[in-house]
Amino acid sequence: MNQYESGVIVSTRVDEEGQKSELERVQELVTRFGGKIEKVDSWGRRKLAYPIQKQNDGVYTFISYAAEPGVPAEVESRIRIMENVLRFLTIRLDEE
Repeated sequence: MNQYESGVIVSTRVDEEGQKSELERVQELVTRFGGKIEKVDSWGRRKLAYPIQKQNDGVYTFISYAAEPGVPAEVESRIRIMENVLRFLTIRLDEE
């Protein structure tokens, strides 16, 4: 299994409960496809480098997990259609 980290930026237009539910949905996707979540690092509300959908702020969260090579593609395909997710990125962490 490989180590991955997904960064997700959720819109601040939804309330705090909506933001938590979006992040729970992402975590549920990882576990549904066989990944094992190791760490969830929430940075909270931060200013974006440039406006996205006329928004200047977003809620940043990073999820570290172990999974088979096909899992990140499946997770990203589901995240892509989530309306309240502004941006996302998944990277594979190198082994030391």
